[in-house]
Amino acid sequence: MPKVIDPTSNIEVTDDDIDNKSKGELIKLAGKLRDRRNELNQLASEKASERDELNAKTREKVDAAQEHREKRDDLNEQVQEHKEKRNELNAEANRLFDKVEQLKDEMKIDEGTQIEELEEEIEDLEFKQQTEVLDADDERELIEEIEDKREQLREKKEKLNQNDELEEFEEEAEEVRAEASKHHQKVTELADKAQKHHNNMIEAYREADDIRDRADEKHEEFVEVQEAADQHHEDFVRVQKRLRELDKKEEEEEREEREQKQEAAREEAEEIYQKFKEGETLDTEDLMKLQKTGLL
Repeated sequence: MPKVIDPTSNIEVTDDDIDNKSKGELIKLAGKLRDRRNELNQLASEKASERDELNAKTREKVDAAQEHREKRDDLNEQVQEHKEKRNELNAEANRLFDKVEQLKDEMKIDEGTQIEELEEEIEDLEFKQQTEVLDADDERELIEEIEDKREQLREKKEKLNQNDELEEFEEEAEEVRAEASKHHQKVTELADKAQKHHNNMIEAYREADDIRDRADEKHEEFVEVQEAADQHHEDFVRVQKRLRELDKKEEEEEREEREQKQEAAREEAEEIYQKFKEGETLDTEDLMKLQKTGLL
């Protein structure tokens, strides 16, 4: 990752600078350190704000992903419920259809020629009777055959029409199968919705990861700038400490100088006072010196 700050703009302070620079130079250095520290602290604050904003967006994306996850899971539960209901209904429909087939077998409806086949055979025989020239015996046999098949057809249809139980089972089986189909349709519909929420969840997590990466970069930039600001603050404190030491040294030197002057003045005043006691005449300046020292 490229550097956020220009190293050449930083202020470097060595022990030699602290020990050997003059007070005036150190005051200027402290000002530069203070200004650079404040500039870096401002930049660090901006980086922290950018990082915090990105972290907030990351949390928003994670929350959105979690919402999609919960909706997906809820829909998948509904899918499972409808699947179970569909399977139960299909099993019930199959049981009813098996019952219908069993009744048909018991009624011998499907044994031998089926109704459709009988109807076709009767139609063919009637067509033959109408289009072919037959002798009396052949025509009588044909008529008897037609009547026999018509009787078979009538009996089969009567059995079907007269068996209410069979019709009820068939109707119930169809209704149950239709209900199962509705649940299957619901399964498909809910599964599609669940898949959309799953896709949205994946996308939200992906976006959250991208934003988190950017937030991490901003945090690294913040750390880089803050460390530089802290270093400038530490150096500023070192220079300030050295300035206080110099101030203290100056104060001590000034105090010593004052004490030396006071001592010299006292000694001079004592000499003047001794002259006064010996009867010498004092001028105004000598008198003032005696007053300052309290000897007069």
